[in-house]
Amino acid sequence: MELKGIHHVSALTASAANNFDFYTHILGLRLVKKTVNQDAPSMYHLFYGDEKGNPGTELTFFEIPNAGRNRDGVSSISATSLRVADDEAIQYWQQRFTEFEVENEGVKQINGRLTLPFKDFEGQRLMMVSDANNVGVKGGEARETGPIPKEYGITGLGPVRLTVRDAQPTVDTLIRVLGFREKGTYPAFQQGQPDVIVLETGEGGTGAEIHVEERDDLKLERPGRGGVHHVAFRVDTEEELRQWVDRIQQLQFSTSGFVDRYYFRSLYFREPNGILFELATDGPGFEADEPLEHLGESLALPPFLEPQREETEAKLKPIDTKQ
Repeated sequence: MELKGIHHVSALTASAANNFDFYTHILGLRLVKKTVNQDAPSMYHLFYGDEKGNPGTELTFFEIPNAGRNRDGVSSISATSLRVADDEAIQYWQQRFTEFEVENEGVKQINGRLTLPFKDFEGQRLMMVSDANNVGVKGGEARETGPIPKEYGITGLGPVRLTVRDAQPTVDTLIRVLGFREKGTYPAFQQGQPDVIVLETGEGGTGAEIHVEERDDLKLERPGRGGVHHVAFRVDTEEELRQWVDRIQQLQFSTSGFVDRYYFRSLYFREPNGILFELATDGPGFEADEPLEHLGESLALPPFLEPQREETEAKLKPIDTKQ
């Protein structure tokens, strides 16, 4: 029972159409599934990733039209990293962001890696991170087609940063409950705050790290567009996930229990600072109901929602997602 790394990160947007435009045309990701929030089917759920949407490459968004802007704060997932091959790719992205007027902080060295922090059109906090000299869990494959040359393309998710008022309960949960191990620390982003704690799981490396930032100068985050809903960690098989369900329930966490999301199987629970964690299996994957060459083009519904397709589609504003 060892988690393999980051599976996906799910965030919030107020506009599925504008979100699709930014993440496919500016960032060059592939929309691998256009579906709905299975717990609220009147809401789009968009999945972006590499060519197949491999686990570890998926950035997803729930659409909440008219959502207010996220108020950044503690008890939050405060940054999502996107992996690129090397330092040269970071320089490419800096030039591209200048060309398309994407808000960014310029190239920075963070935890021994070259990075480029930036925001999307709704203030989503993101960061390009170089995989130069990275040793650890393998990334996905950058897209062959699309607006970005393959050598500079995004290959998956990198470190995810959590911001909390008291780091210890979150760190204890990651280590003692989920089996992460402490890798080191690096200087805080805000003067006077403790060092950021780096934890890793599985093979380690860029795609298997959580960074825990402690801040005593921020209020509680107020979720909205540009915010992050949850982070998911990779579990190899359904059998192993069921073992995790038993383990986490035995430790007296309130959980969702086993959940069949059709494209993967899941378990959800909140760590002591209130951040939502998900454990998700690597399969079955996004080709369960669409051929690889047409992923994301049509509205896909899991079998239990298929009988309500007409009613569901009537509540959604159509968006053209041909790529």
